[in-house]
This record gives sequence, C-alpha cells and structure tokens, in this order.
Amino acid sequence: MYIEKRSIPLAIVFTIITCGIYMIYWEYKILDSLYKANNIPSSAGVDVLLSILTCGIYGLYMLYKAGKMETTAMQVYGMPEKDEAALYLILGIFGLAIVSFAILQSNLNNIPDNPYDPRSN
Repeated sequence: MYIEKRSIPLAIVFTIITCGIYMIYWEYKILDSLYKANNIPSSAGVDVLLSILTCGIYGLYMLYKAGKMETTAMQVYGMPEKDEAALYLILGIFGLAIVSFAILQSNLNNIPDNPYDPRSN
C-alpha cells in the first residue's frame, strides 16, 4: 500500500520534543504519500526544501495543494470527497500548520482502510 499509517499523537509529541524539526520530516512523508496516492512522481523533497528556503511562504501554498491532492486521492479510492484545502491554508496562515498536518494525516490514515483500491484490479 502506498500510504503508511502514522500515529498523530506521536508525531505531535516528536514535533514538540524536537522543536519543530520532526514536522519537516512529517511534512515530507505526508506529501510523498499524497503524490504516490495520486500516481504522480513525488517531488516532496523539493517542496519541503522550497518551503524552508522561502521561510514558510511556499509551505502555505503546499498546504493548499496538499488539500487538493487529498481530495483527488479520496476520489480515486472511491471515498466521499471533502475539499479542506482552504482550511489547511487558513490554519497555516495563523501558524497552526501542525493542526493541518494532523487533519491530513488522519484523512490519509483512513484511505488504506477503504476496501476499494483501484490499483488492485
């Protein structure tokens, strides 16, 4: 399966313990999973690097884009789609990107449980 389940409470604790460094890795893993779920060659490393180099400005765009990719992935897997891209962007603007990542991870954790996998045919 393309999407690896991760514990959200542990990711938040690791982010706090490492003063945000783990969140960079978490962002990479979420983006990589979204790219793979949508059958798009992953550029998660470039996205994270651009986010760091632009002091988070590109990261706001990536939160929005991740929301759109999440909606597409849910559609591909035959799940009820919900577009939360604007929510992720607003949370990121107010400095709550970790909440966006938690919601994204929660939604990603539900995708592998879905019995319909279009790649299994």
